Amino acid sequence: MTNKDAIQAQDGPPSDVERIKQESNYLRGTLTEALAEPISSGINDDDNRLMKFHGSYLQDDRDLREERRQQKLEPAYQFMVRVRLPGGVATPDQWLKMDELAHQYGNGTLRLTTRQTFQMHGILKWNMKKSIQGINEALMDTIAACGDVNRNVMITPNPYQSEYHQEVYEYARKLSDDLLPKTRAYHEIWLDEEKVAETPKQEEVEPMYGALYLPRKFKIGVAIPPANDVDVFSQDIGYIAVIEDGKLKGFNVAVGGGMGMTHGDQQTYPQLGRVIGFCKPDQMVDVAEKLITIQRDYGNRSERKYARFKYTIDKRGLDWLVTELHNRLGWQLDVAKPFQFDHNGDRYGWTKGIRGRWHFTLFVQNGRIKDDADYQLMTGLREIAKVHTGDFRLTGNQNVIISNVPTAKKKQLTALIEQYGLSDGTYTSGLRRNSMACVAFPTCGLAMAESERYLPSLVTKLEYVLDDAGLKDEDITIRMAGCPNGCSRAAIAEIGFIGKAPGKYNLYLGAGFAGERLSKMYKENIGEAEILDTLSPIIHEYSKSRTENERFGDFVIRSGYIKKTEGGTDFHKS
Repeated sequence: MTNKDAIQAQDGPPSDVERIKQESNYLRGTLTEALAEPISSGINDDDNRLMKFHGSYLQDDRDLREERRQQKLEPAYQFMVRVRLPGGVATPDQWLKMDELAHQYGNGTLRLTTRQTFQMHGILKWNMKKSIQGINEALMDTIAACGDVNRNVMITPNPYQSEYHQEVYEYARKLSDDLLPKTRAYHEIWLDEEKVAETPKQEEVEPMYGALYLPRKFKIGVAIPPANDVDVFSQDIGYIAVIEDGKLKGFNVAVGGGMGMTHGDQQTYPQLGRVIGFCKPDQMVDVAEKLITIQRDYGNRSERKYARFKYTIDKRGLDWLVTELHNRLGWQLDVAKPFQFDHNGDRYGWTKGIRGRWHFTLFVQNGRIKDDADYQLMTGLREIAKVHTGDFRLTGNQNVIISNVPTAKKKQLTALIEQYGLSDGTYTSGLRRNSMACVAFPTCGLAMAESERYLPSLVTKLEYVLDDAGLKDEDITIRMAGCPNGCSRAAIAEIGFIGKAPGKYNLYLGAGFAGERLSKMYKENIGEAEILDTLSPIIHEYSKSRTENERFGDFVIRSGYIKKTEGGTDFHKS
């Protein structure tokens, strides 16, 4: 089925985004002209849609929006730039370059995302090209970090099983590179590559994606059990590494995960990936390519809110998907192999891996790298990067691992960690160590409520409750999203908040600690006072009545506070 046939097979006409992609000449649009236009600091909506494929969003400072409107000024436009960084692995030089660019062109901070990469905020249009060229100089890029394509491939950092990590990382990096768009638009617009004569056949330009790319974004994660720190079941494709006799045998394949939904529309829902079989390591790319082409051909191009791979699968059935995949592969997946996850968090502090190498996992609250008067986090990491000879690994939980430290360097780095008071979470509550928030206000245009700026203070108030209940060190996952798009994966947190309006959230309970079960809404549209009044008695009851090693998410189901969610189509059922 061609892209054109796929669009004609939809229930309605193509969305306007499909027109934009069709007319874009493979993601070029009029971006070059828009960036050179000197009057406005923004760009038109069509070009902004295309900017996502290049790794950037146009945003504005929503804290200033009303003030500027009253002054009859255009919004305080700025761009967010996201790096493509497979597995979150960066060299010290790359870390230093991102730090430099954030101060030179951004807002002086970096953000570690829930997809294991860097984001810079606050970049003015006039500095966009210089920013992306600086990223390129450090041997990184931003292509396909956003947009209707496969995005940054996530991989378990797993420093305590580093003998497997490197091998898995190499496979996943190849996967990321092979799934990149083939258009040269990125290189022409940002890196001044000379434009070559256009090929007459679109298949030669984008042999996998085609001229219209995918109906929506597409995400892939690779997990190494027992750690599910990439939330592998939240991915469109999840690969679960199978290790036998100390060797990587291959990957179980899960399909159809995704966290986004729309408030008030019960046809939308978060969903978990379902395991459909097993493939060998060298079959990994082939499986991903064929699954992507299925979504390309059958995904909904009329209504973007129904366009994720999970809805394509749920509409037609898992058996249909497997049959279609096997037909396109020309061979069949093997039967899935046993695996077990026991957590989806990070292991903090120093851990020793193979070849005498050490790894230090640093707690970074909500992923924001910045300096405050009482905590010089950005400066400390900069000084570490200047002498570090290993690498940095960004985690799916917005933390960073100072990785592959030789014993001879450990003392020097420990001294810098202590000098700047960098936290490994030792004196932090279990709730805060397992917290996550999206950016939300002031820069995200989709945000309905605060998230990054608010969750830390809410956790502080909940810490008093936990301390009173004797649970300060208990690991409980808590996540907050400013809107229902799911960037912080709040629907698979034991305590989840999804913003409805300023200061108001839906409260979700009952997800699995290892990311293997969705939550369910417990209370709707509540503010801080009701949040605390609601959670306090449940937390105290958990302290008194839990069974040995029982997790909070399991307890609220067993105790009848909430019903177990069997899958995405069950998410809205009471």
